Amino acid sequence: MIDLSVDFGFIKLKNPVLAASGTFGYGIEFSPFIDLNKLGGFVVKGLYYSPRPGNPPQRLVETPSGLINAIGLQGIGVKKFAEDILPQLRKYQTAIIVNVCGETEEEYAKVVDFLNKEDGISLYEINISCPNVKEGGCCPAQNPESTYSVVHLVKEVSARPVITKLSPNVTDIVEIALSAQEAGSDAVSLVNTFLAMAIDVEERRPKLANILGGLSGPAIKPLALRMVYQVVKHLNIPVIGIGGIMTGQDALEFLIAGAKAVQVGTANFVDPEATVKIIQDIQRHCQFNNITKIEDIIGTLNE
Repeated sequence: MIDLSVDFGFIKLKNPVLAASGTFGYGIEFSPFIDLNKLGGFVVKGLYYSPRPGNPPQRLVETPSGLINAIGLQGIGVKKFAEDILPQLRKYQTAIIVNVCGETEEEYAKVVDFLNKEDGISLYEINISCPNVKEGGCCPAQNPESTYSVVHLVKEVSARPVITKLSPNVTDIVEIALSAQEAGSDAVSLVNTFLAMAIDVEERRPKLANILGGLSGPAIKPLALRMVYQVVKHLNIPVIGIGGIMTGQDALEFLIAGAKAVQVGTANFVDPEATVKIIQDIQRHCQFNNITKIEDIIGTLNE
């Protein structure tokens, strides 16, 4: 029997595969396709305090080995989530992680304070790194001072462990990660999408209404893997790897580099069963290599 569980210290997941925010709806949208109980957990769509319409279309553009999105963090707000969605999620035996957004630092704390009163949430992931919000945006992950400020503020009010989601669109991601750790973050997840654009040559116009968007998918995996590797070497808190994970082999690369778990994003658009298939791939790898515990793989890169 292979033990796929991973222990973060503050939570134990049944396996290291999570579905990433923004690509998995609020979780229930995927229930017709997979058994959500098989996942280590999933991160729901980002929540502001109030409903948010997001950006106008066009909001998605396919690129070679990737996808550029400028959704703009469209969402239903915390009240509707607590009333309509969360009661449906409580029946699942897996980690429910809420992605927390804010137009200001104070709104992050306000969202967390509201959700503290609700049962069924395992963790908060504070999204300080979305690259495709033009108006009313708050992207503290651009520098260590603002990262520290918002993480510290959220930790002061949070009744649950906090993951900080980091941006790759910085000069030194290790510096930002260390700032999140110093502010009290219980873990970090990285990376969010890379700032990108696409142009319609015939019309000579941007393909996205927002002009700029976030690039995800297999194209970013080598870059994301490099950043995870760098951050793991300097932090004392768990790191969750994100970026272009399509297969179990991809996920294993992040685990070997030192990530405690991974999040699967764009792959969910390609195949709604991607997360479950990745778990199965990892299990097969362990069986073939006589590995009895997945944690025996984590951080085992031979340098």
